[in-house]
Amino acid sequence: MNQFDRPKRGVVAVIPRGERLLVIRRSQLVIAPGAYCFPGGGIEANEDERTAVVRECREELGVACRPQRELWQSVTPWHVELSWWLAELPSDVSLIPNDDEVESVHWLTPPEMRALSDLLTSNLHFLDSWERGEFELSLLP
Repeated sequence: MNQFDRPKRGVVAVIPRGERLLVIRRSQLVIAPGAYCFPGGGIEANEDERTAVVRECREELGVACRPQRELWQSVTPWHVELSWWLAELPSDVSLIPNDDEVESVHWLTPPEMRALSDLLTSNLHFLDSWERGEFELSLLP
């Protein structure tokens, strides 16, 4: 198998605060422009998932998150293998969205996320799996 045959891999940071989850709206300069989703992105060569979660949060939001544990795995219609990670942010942190990647940042409840017409399908599948009890997502106070 050469490097072009390898499946692409990515990470997703699921960051709860109370009953809300951190959701970004993607900038117009990236794949799926204007879509809503959790922060995340591709895993770089020789990078483990935990390191990728931290890097992606730094790149997109200007802050280092603390990955806690893997919650779930999925494969997108584009054959990207995703690892969904529960992560924490300090409560007093200021998020500084990277304009090249993030148009806006929101704290939304799962029903508010479902109401977004531009929510990425993979995020809907994540919410469905969570609600079916496939994994536990302990929302932090």
